[in-house]
Amino acid sequence: MKADFAAAAATYDEAAVLARETGRRLAERLALVKLAPRRLADIGCATGDGVRALQEHYPQALPLAIDFARPMLQAVKSRVPFWERLRGRSPRLLNADVRALPLAAGSLDLVWSNLVLHWLDDPLQAFKDLHRVLAVGGLLTFAMLGPDTLKELRAAGATSLRKFPDMHDIGDQLVAAGFADPVMDMEMITIAYRSPRRFLADQRHLGVRDGLLGRLPWREWRRILAAWDRNASFEIVYGHAWKAEPRLADDGRAIVRFAR
Repeated sequence: MKADFAAAAATYDEAAVLARETGRRLAERLALVKLAPRRLADIGCATGDGVRALQEHYPQALPLAIDFARPMLQAVKSRVPFWERLRGRSPRLLNADVRALPLAAGSLDLVWSNLVLHWLDDPLQAFKDLHRVLAVGGLLTFAMLGPDTLKELRAAGATSLRKFPDMHDIGDQLVAAGFADPVMDMEMITIAYRSPRRFLADQRHLGVRDGLLGRLPWREWRRILAAWDRNASFEIVYGHAWKAEPRLADDGRAIVRFAR
């Protein structure tokens, strides 16, 4: 999907209705958390809505925009106003894969990821590396698509849609990656489309059409879309988890702390 995301950089913003809405809701959740990060990162930043929201919320923090598609990073750069560049307010840009980030351990205080991690076949490796780069007391907050996404198309007979993990499995993976007491919740967001053509165009502009819908013969898709009611429901799984003090040393011995 890397090539699809790269090609979508020029059209992403016109179709990113869902990402903007989930980003807004992620930001509302952050407003309830007491955190003063010095260094933060938007993982899978696309054209930069998330990192800009983080900069507004935490103006003193050093922002990092990370994406594995270089054209998306160029779009982030192009959207920084000239006066913000003069003030040194441009996000630092990093072309990298979330499963192997070229960052030092403990180098971030906050990691944000909006509608990205579900594209990985197995998010566990990403969670492990995000745990590594977070400092103790750091926070991971994210939104992912859940298994009831596009349930209307499934009901109409679409058998090739991508399957997404449910929030319980994601929570288990966070614990397996070392995070403490993850908090998970979900909601459904439904978008009504004027026509199947508009729906397909939006997924193409986002760079996710083939990754989301899979591949079926066009004759089969015509039958499915004719039976579809033009509502597209997206199950949004929200999660946040903290990196706690380690309980074991690198050699496996238990760490015991005494309060003074």
